[in-house]
Amino acid sequence: MPGQRGALLSRREDGQDLHHLVWRLGAGVRVCSSAVLGGGIGPRAWILNAQVPGGYPRLDPERHLAEIAAAEGLTGPGAGLMTAADVTAHTRAADEGVTATVTCGLGVRGWAAAPAEAIAGAQLPGTVNIVVTVPATLSDAALVNAVATATEAKVQALLDAGLDCSGTPTDAVCVAAPEPGPEGGEPFAGPRSPWGSRIARAVHAAVLASARTAP
Repeated sequence: MPGQRGALLSRREDGQDLHHLVWRLGAGVRVCSSAVLGGGIGPRAWILNAQVPGGYPRLDPERHLAEIAAAEGLTGPGAGLMTAADVTAHTRAADEGVTATVTCGLGVRGWAAAPAEAIAGAQLPGTVNIVVTVPATLSDAALVNAVATATEAKVQALLDAGLDCSGTPTDAVCVAAPEPGPEGGEPFAGPRSPWGSRIARAVHAAVLASARTAP
């Protein structure tokens, strides 16, 4: 599948030098994601992970991501993520054809099941973005399962890095895989399935490497 390794690119925005990663997936690829732009399950031609300034001032992140994508000549449907983390410090790990790329900002972190009073009001930025490319076709259920597996592996890596948290309030995951044919694709992507185990190991390695150096 094309675009397994995201290209690191730069731009000048509001007087700042910022960076972004771009995966040019081409035709015939589906993505399951929680991305702010192009989230859900469906055909996607590209994935964009864009660095934005801390204290991000804009209220239209989808439009902002679309502008960055257009400036890079990206066309068709895509998925776009944002992070205040230094995108040049991204980490990547591979396992038997699966590639995981991670940008990690852990300045604001905690446990997913926090007391209600702990989540009142606006959430400060702090993001772990995970992009996974899988060369095998996956069913709808397996794509959703792959996102869950990647999330489990992320939490394991954060704990292995000595961090007392399950993530940040704004983490996002994208999993890209070729569109299945009439056979419907692999039915499972849990951590003990062939492809799910590869996803888990790749994500764990990439998040662990990133978490050990992230601010």
